[in-house]
Order: sequence, then structure tokens, then C-alpha cells
Amino acid sequence: MKKIIFIICLITIIITGLFIFYKKPVDSKTTVQFASWGSESEIKILKPILTDFEKKNPDIRIDFIHIPQNYFQKIHLLFASNTAPDVIFINNQYLPIYAQAGVLEDLTPYKKILKTEKFFPKSIQSLSWNNKLYAIPRDISNLVIFYNKNLFDKYNIEYPKSGWDFKDFLSKANKLTQRPQTFGISFEEEPLLYLPYLISEGFEGIPYYNNVKNNSGLKKYAQLRTKYHVAPTKEEIASMTSAQLFLQGRLGMLLSGRWLVPKFRQEADFDWDVVEFPKMSAGSIVPLDSSGWAISKDSKHKAQALKLIEFISSQESSQKFAKSGLIVPAVINSANSQYFLDNNKPKNAKIFLSVIQTSQPTSVNVDYRKVLDDLKKNTESLFNN
Repeated sequence: MKKIIFIICLITIIITGLFIFYKKPVDSKTTVQFASWGSESEIKILKPILTDFEKKNPDIRIDFIHIPQNYFQKIHLLFASNTAPDVIFINNQYLPIYAQAGVLEDLTPYKKILKTEKFFPKSIQSLSWNNKLYAIPRDISNLVIFYNKNLFDKYNIEYPKSGWDFKDFLSKANKLTQRPQTFGISFEEEPLLYLPYLISEGFEGIPYYNNVKNNSGLKKYAQLRTKYHVAPTKEEIASMTSAQLFLQGRLGMLLSGRWLVPKFRQEADFDWDVVEFPKMSAGSIVPLDSSGWAISKDSKHKAQALKLIEFISSQESSQKFAKSGLIVPAVINSANSQYFLDNNKPKNAKIFLSVIQTSQPTSVNVDYRKVLDDLKKNTESLFNN
């Protein structure tokens, strides 16, 4: 019995000793949280890039937070609760809110490290606030006219050419309109998608309704519905989007951005191409927006976050995004590479680059979203008279 007790005591001592001397392995990796929105196709591009970064930086682990819906509402909450990710994907329209609140790191001192000279200057300008850079651009967002070449052929209309004007545009839209089957041009009540009409007619600044209501561009836009009847009415659009109407072969021309290219490549059963917005009294000018990567001011891992941004904004990473057809790369060499100009549709892809030269970075302020909401409310009767 004593022998059994002795053995039990000995085993207990040994086990206790093991617990005392056992030390849990220390995780030497730094975890960097990274938040982004994005469709499934975007995330499929992004995740392998993050994996490559981890392989090349074995001391850093990326905690990727995908927020596909209500992105900025959730980012607001994370900042409010002091749990903001280290790296945040952001766009120029929301950037002033965070920059003004002082929750973003000023990246101006890191311009040399991040090689900002490789980006289109207007993309850097659009992600700056009060002369300070707060995000490194991934892409440029601008607007062009998509057109259905089959419909132009059907109605024996010459394709739009570079340098065309509003008179030619209106003439083609009129010929394309064969109600109820087809309409000449898309019509959106979302301000961002009719700003080209305003700024190409000479408007500058933030589009408060009281300073744009007398702009002739706004009147000309409204008249596409109310006078010339070349654009579908709200009732004719019903629950469809303009992109769906275009894919159905019922819309001759569509004003939109590069984000529709992958969808049109996959789903359009007709030939299509792009051309720049027509010239109006001030020229052919479209708004320019950008999205990019920012760093939280309170991040405890700024050096690692900076290293991540340097990697995902590199030319190599940019080319991977460009290859998808989804974006206009902000990196100049990537935009001019085979990855973007790949001879796939649209044939005239260089238009997305040429319009950058004449584009106007969107004027925004901390209340910009409210400005757009007020503009929508005040133009509803004008567009649907």
C-alpha cells in the first residue's frame, strides 16, 4: 500500500513539474487586421495577394475582414469603439469624414517609400485632404459611354467617334429610340451618374442643388426624358437597372464605369464598345474618383501596415487587379500594360485612360453624402415631370 501511495505521489510530482516547466510557444507573428468591401470576384483576386505577402513576410499574419454590405456603417462603428482595423480600404467620397475626424494616419511622409510617382497624379489628389495624403490608390473610377454596336448597325447609325459633341450624341440617341423596344441613352437619378452633364457644361465645385439648378447641363439632362424622350422614364425602367436594360439589347448607349466590363464580357450576346462622354460647352469632362488603402491612426502595427500597403499597391499586385477587367489601375504602368489593354472587350479600352487627362476629381466634403441625398430629393420632380 505504501508502495502504491509512493508511486502516486511520484507521478503527481512529475506531472506538476511538467506544468511548471512547460512554456507555451510564443507566437512571434504580428497580426495586421485588414478590412475591405468587394464582390466575390474581387476577393478571389485579393486573397492570393495577401497569401503571397504572408509568405514573403513570415513574421506578419493578415486577419482579413470582408464586409460585403453596409461597409462604411460598420467601419464607423469600429472607429467609434476604438477597434478599427490597421488597414482600411476606402474611397475618396468617405475619406474626408475620417480625415477630418483625425482617425487616419497621414501618409504624406511615406510618399517616397510608397513610390507615389508611379500613380496617376489625379488619383493621389483625390485621396488627399487639406494637402495631406491619407490613402494609397488601387484604382481610378471614371465614366464612359458604352454602346451597343448591333443596335447601331440595325438602325444604320454611324458609331460614335472620339471628339463627338452633344448635338451628335442627341441625334444618335433619337435614332436609337424606338419605343417601347429600345431607348437611346440611360437615365439615372443617382447624382454621380449624371455629373458629367453638369461639369461638361461648366459647373465646378460641390453640387448643392441651389448652385446647380440653373446649370444648363442639369436642364439638358432632364430634357433627355422630358423633352427629347430618348431616355426611358422611371415607369419604363421599373425595377430594372440600366445595365440590365443594356444587356437586354434595349438600350443603345449607357453612361457608366469600368466596373461593368466583366459583367458585359460574360453576359452580353451582342458586340459593344466604349467612347468618351460627348463634348458640351466646357468640353468632355467626367468626375474622377479613387479607392485605396488607408492606415488607422491608432494602429499599433503601423510599420507592418505600411509594408502591406507597399506590397498590395505594387505594380505586380496592380496588374493582377487589372487582369480581371474590373478596375482602371491607378498605377500608370499597369494601366498601360497588356493586363489592362488585353485586346478583349472593350476594343477601345484606352478610352478609360485618355479621359483621365480631362477628368475632374470629384469635389467632396465631410457632408458629401448628405449633399447627394438632398440633390436626389430636389431633382426628383425635375426628372419626372
